[in-house]
Amino acid sequence: MKKVFYKISSASLALIVLLSTVSFTVDSHYCGDTLVDSSLFGHAETCGMEVQQQLDSSECDISKKDCCSDEQVIVEGQDTLKTSFDKLDKDQQLFVAAFIHTYINLFFESQEDLNSYRNYTPPPLVRDIQVLDQTFLI
Repeated sequence: MKKVFYKISSASLALIVLLSTVSFTVDSHYCGDTLVDSSLFGHAETCGMEVQQQLDSSECDISKKDCCSDEQVIVEGQDTLKTSFDKLDKDQQLFVAAFIHTYINLFFESQEDLNSYRNYTPPPLVRDIQVLDQTFLI
């Protein structure tokens, strides 16, 4: 169970680091107020209204306002990661030392022998009380 937890936690932490450093772009194409297409890795496909407007532009008339719009959302990742811990201030050093000390001591059991009767001998047996009273454990 412990190994499975370590594998799951390490995989999730690696995924978090990967997603925080990767940047990506989401392209969306709207026709009016409705979303026609969205794309994560490429350009969003259009609804075909641009082709119709190009054909109509050969006529001499006042051009209408375009009902289609393209939206591009850019999510930028983190470029600078602190990979070394060479320069820690005093509070951070104290925290790391306390964390390591408590973490290491978390998995050790106390091996102390608390037998306080080791140095004392039992009193001498004068009579066997169980035989005298004839009480025997079965």
